[in-house]
Amino acid sequence: MKLRHAMVCASNQNRSMEAHALLQRQGLDVSSYGTGSHVKLPGPSIREPNVYAFGTPYRSILEDLTNKNPELYKRNGLLQMLKRNVGVKEAPQRWQDNAADGAFDVVFTFEERVFNMVIDDLENREVRLLNVALIINLDVKDNHEEAAIGGKLALDLCQKLELADAWEDEIDDIISRFERQHRRRLIYTIRFY
Repeated sequence: MKLRHAMVCASNQNRSMEAHALLQRQGLDVSSYGTGSHVKLPGPSIREPNVYAFGTPYRSILEDLTNKNPELYKRNGLLQMLKRNVGVKEAPQRWQDNAADGAFDVVFTFEERVFNMVIDDLENREVRLLNVALIINLDVKDNHEEAAIGGKLALDLCQKLELADAWEDEIDDIISRFERQHRRRLIYTIRFY
């Protein structure tokens, strides 16, 4: 069975895009989103982040940071991350504005705050399509190394779900085996929306 997957983090830049790229390369049906009000990337100091509107093309963000300080943004990995993103899709998308367009079987988040925002959004939609979604949270620190690990873990779990005859019936066993194998705790719920 072919499942539709959504990868969701705060800004649709690092964790969700790493997972999106990996799942896409493996032929899975995947989209990605952020739940924040804006796209925020590190700047020259903690008080000076780079802030963009959702929908700003990755290519434009890449050009902006390259013009501002190419050495800094190469050193901290943002330029490489944005080059990867350009190869995956055009621009960061906000979950609350775009995800209603599609019905997802699996929604994978990378921090509990994002998990809660996705559930709130699903529960407060005016139009209900009577879809069933598995929402899973795997806490992943928002840095390039952890995003690479989190992306591989997301891919592994999504592949296990793809292989299940009926994930709805097998989910507790699939999650338990995953948690034991990887020594990582997951939060998950099934929601109708």
